[in-house]
Parts: sequence; C-alpha cells; structure tokens
Amino acid sequence: MMSQHRYLTKSRFKLAVECPTKLFYIGRPKIYRDTKQGDSFLQMLAEGGYQVGELAKCQFPEGVEVEATDHQTALAQTALLLQQDRAVVFEAAVVFGNFFVRVDILVKDGNRYELIEVKAKSYDSTHPDIAGSRVSIKSGMRPYIEDVAFQAWVISQAYPSAQIRTFLMMPDKSVKATQDRLNQLFKIVRDGKKVRVTRSDDSANFNPQTDLLAKVPVDEFVEMVNKHGVGSNGFLQPMDQAANDWAKAYAEDQKIPPSPGAKCSSCEFKAASGDELKSGFHECWFQTYGFTAADFAQGTVLDLWNFRKKDDLISQGRIRLSALQSGDINVKDGGETLSVSERQWMQAKGIPAEEDRGGYWLAEEHMRREMASWRFPYHFIDFETSAVAIPFHQGMRPYEQVAFQYSHHVMHEDGRVEHKSQFLLAEPGVFPNFEFARALKAELEGDTGTVFMWSHHENTILNRIMVQLDESLNPPADADELKVFLESLIKSGERAMYDLCDLAKAAYFHVATKGSVSIKKVLPAMLASNAWLRQHHAQPIYGAEGGMPSLNYKNFTWLPTDEHGKSIDDPYEILRDLGAEMLGESLPAGQDPDDMVIAEGGAAATAYSRLQFEDLQDAQRSQIKQALLRYCELDTLAMVMVVQGWQQEIRR
Repeated sequence: MMSQHRYLTKSRFKLAVECPTKLFYIGRPKIYRDTKQGDSFLQMLAEGGYQVGELAKCQFPEGVEVEATDHQTALAQTALLLQQDRAVVFEAAVVFGNFFVRVDILVKDGNRYELIEVKAKSYDSTHPDIAGSRVSIKSGMRPYIEDVAFQAWVISQAYPSAQIRTFLMMPDKSVKATQDRLNQLFKIVRDGKKVRVTRSDDSANFNPQTDLLAKVPVDEFVEMVNKHGVGSNGFLQPMDQAANDWAKAYAEDQKIPPSPGAKCSSCEFKAASGDELKSGFHECWFQTYGFTAADFAQGTVLDLWNFRKKDDLISQGRIRLSALQSGDINVKDGGETLSVSERQWMQAKGIPAEEDRGGYWLAEEHMRREMASWRFPYHFIDFETSAVAIPFHQGMRPYEQVAFQYSHHVMHEDGRVEHKSQFLLAEPGVFPNFEFARALKAELEGDTGTVFMWSHHENTILNRIMVQLDESLNPPADADELKVFLESLIKSGERAMYDLCDLAKAAYFHVATKGSVSIKKVLPAMLASNAWLRQHHAQPIYGAEGGMPSLNYKNFTWLPTDEHGKSIDDPYEILRDLGAEMLGESLPAGQDPDDMVIAEGGAAATAYSRLQFEDLQDAQRSQIKQALLRYCELDTLAMVMVVQGWQQEIRR
C-alpha cells in the first residue's frame, strides 16, 4: 500500500480504459520509463488546450474558479460554492470513495447540474460527427465521451439526487472569427511546475467570441457508454464495475494482469535497450508470453507496417513475425514495384535471397526511369506547420493550417549541394501563410527544376493556402500571382511536387526500417548499407568552404564518432538536443523529440506554439528560433542524402 491516498482521477481513468495494467506503471518515474511523463504542458500547448479552456470560461462571466491544487482545499472550496442554489464553478473538485475528479465547468441550478468538459478537439456543428456509421460512437470521439461519462458517474455517486446533463465544448470549425488577433487574448506563464493563463495587456479591446466554441449535448452517448461498458481489446465492463475494480487496484497498488494487443505498439512505458529505467511494455509481454529481449529482436506482429489485423493474430497466439502466413496478409503482386502486402510479407519473411542486395531491396529499373524524369536543379522542400485552435484573423476558422517555416536545399547537375534558403515567421499574432507563399515563389520561380517533398503534407498545405487566399477578407495585392504559382506545384500542376516517400514505398525496402517509409527510418537504414554515403557525410564538409554551403551550420559533421570512436550513423540523433531547446524540456536518451508531443505536428509545431502563446524572454525566443532553423534544415538535407544514396546504387 502507498502511504498517500491514490484516487482514480480523470487522467488515471483514461489510462485504465487504454490498458488497466498501466495503472501500476504510472507515477513511478524513478522505476519505469514513461515517455509521456512531464508532457502534459506541451500537449496542452500544442493542442491549444489552454486558450480553448480560457475562452470557454468567457461564456460564464459569473463563474468562480477553484484554484487550489491540493485535494482537501479544492474539495472544501467546491463544497462551499455548491452550497449556493445557483453557481458556476470552474475546476470543481468532487470526491467519492476512491474517485476524485476536477470538472472543467460545473453549472448548478437548484438540483440540476450541467457538466461541461472543454476539449481542444475540432468540431463542425454543421456536420456533427460523434455517432459512427458502423459503431455507436466514432473511435476518435469515444475517449472524450468516456471521460464525460466517468465524471458524471462520480458526481452521481457523490450527489445521488442530482439531475445531471452532460456536454462537450469544442472549437467549431464552421464559425469564422469576427475580430483580429483573437488567438493572442491569452498568454501562458510557466512558474515551476505550475501553469498560469493570463489576459494580454490589450485584452480590454477584445470581445471574446464565445460562439467559436460549440456546446454539444452528449447525454445519449454517455448513456451508450454506461450501457455497453468501457475497456479495450474488445473486453468491456459496465462503468461502475470497471471504475470500482480499477480504483481498488490503483489504491492498493496492485497490478492488473496484462492483456497484450495492438495497442501495445504505442505504449508509453517502453524503455530502449540499455535504459536505466524498467520497461513496463516488455514486462507485460514477459509476464504473458515469456518473451525475452532475444524474442523481441526476432520481431513480433506489432512490428508489421500498416497492418490492421494485429489483434486477430495476437488473440490466436501468433505473435511472432515468423508465425505469419501468406493468407494472413493476402499477398498481391505489385509487378516491378512493391505492393503494400509484398512489403509486409518481405518484412515478415525477409528479402528473397536472389533479390537481396545486402539487407535491402531496390526496384532499380523503376527508380532509374523515375530519376530520368527529374529536372535539374533539384529543389528539396520541407514545411513546418501548425493548426491553431483559436483563429489569427477575422474571417478565419478554428484550426486553420498555418505554414510558419520551410527549409530549401538545392542539388545541381554536377552534384553540388547547398542549403539555398529558409523561411521562419513566428511572431505572436502574425499570420505567416501569404508571406510564406511569397518567399517560396521567389525561391522557385527562377528555374523549372523538380521540387521534391516527402509525403503529401506539403501538397495539402499549398492547397489550403490557395483556399485561404480566396477566402481572405483582405487578400494581398499579389494574391492571383501566388495562386497561379501554388497551383503549379500541387498535384496535377505543371510542376507538381515529386513525392519521394511514394518512391521509397514502391522501390526501396531495408530490413532495418521494419517496413516503415518514414524518412527518419529510411535514412539511417540507407546509411548503414551505403559506404559512400557514410564516408561522404562523416567529413566536416557541411557549412564548410568548398563543401556544402549551409545557413545554420559551419564545418559540421553529420555522422561524427562518439567518445569511444564509434560512428553515429543516425543524423536524427542530433534532433534530441535541438528538441530540448525548442520544447524547453529534457529528452530521455534515444527518444525522438517528435514523439514527445502526442499532438500531430511534433516538436516544431509545439515550439511554434511556445513562441505564439508562452510568455518568453527575448533570449529564449531567439534560442527557440535558432533551434527551429537547424531542426528543419536537417529534414531537407535528409532528402538530399536519400537521393544521393539512391544515385550511388543506380551507378553501381
């Protein structure tokens, strides 16, 4: 038993729904590795949770916040407020037995209560999307409904006679902002472990647009959860049974036996080999299957790329890659290139001996033809973007795509490579997209060379900027020129960007990537098997005179040796330090900074949110910007390296 009372809170309940065994690992930072530990601030910041929460409070000017952080004081303050016949309480504290919840907004009117959970999840009131076509609640919305259901259940136990109605309050993408700089209304201050959200100095000039948040009744969905139960892996329990079982186990510090499944792929309690902390993930699999490090090294079905039937195989006890059968995947012949199923089969069974080029497979003729269609000079482009919950300008909607940064490398016909240009506009309250497009146009319109991207994200962003130019209440004078330029780059345009990710998916497979076509997996794998590429980038030629010009590095070596003389063959290891600078958090050894933030967009987008909303000193801002520039530069250089590697393979 732990000495301090261990309540099942909202966050612990959510964790238990994902996997009840996690309740044993959580809160032990000195024993178990937790890749999400200390991440709540960054996640809330990246998602816009702080701004959305404060904007929600503006709908209830009479509301009173329970500011106490310790349980007993918070409970006492809440109880005092709820003695009134009518009250609106922010962060209301409610306890019952081993359960403790803080309700975002609790509205009391006599014996009637409105429980309002505020989420930064985007919502479209013109096309409600909580109910699914095949399931009662869409998977993306279910965690939010379960959260509300749990809170309502606890309140109903604490106040048996209460009549409770439940709501979600979320940014409404169908509503346009009616004023400028609304997203700058609130600033965030970190004071040690505490976070304060303050009104900006000019907030008196704002009239918070409360209709940007939709108040969505969810009683019917809460009832579905109560009726059908909560849990994971298809094992559902009634709310009261599940909640009491989990609360009892957590209070008594008892480990609930693991039930492994596909969900284990994203387990946060996973330590890398050599980590000083324990790995809850590996502990579960050892407890259930007797799996050792050697067993994991041989591969499990969790490793299968883009495979949706992992739970089926695990339920049948076929958890090793070697147990996979062709019927499980239904392998389809991709002809000269790899189909998705062939890539999966190759991952499970290995590369056929006659096609193995030393740990990798290459569709040489296909790649040769593709390269022949490219035009010099080659332009490698990577965008860093964010989707901000509260709009920048009048006429914009919540979660508009914001393109705040790009990096641009050029490869010439003679093989010369240079970091040609970059763009970063992250000043608070300044919408960067049109300036972004203008800068990109200036860099690319001087020739007709092929423009490369990795995956379709850049194409999506350019399409969105075109729509924003059309919808803008104050379009720039060169809007038509910008749209013509952007249209030339998007899919089906006369200079449509070439997706290197698609080429990797069709024509390249390395066993070390485990089927993935993420550039952060492809590049290290390629470096491991391409001696020329390793030797070339192990020299201090990046940013050196006569080497590869760089805007942010000087005499830099991308593949240095460590203190033991061992070569570091993964340039992305360098991102750890840059990620720490951008995020203001230290990163555990071996952890990808993009994995540190759960919200889409990763480390760069979160750093952008810091620059927009966090109260920072000038020196901190400068440090984050410099880290962003160096961080983004590596992404386009990585594309250069991959193309260089493929060129060497073709020449051989």
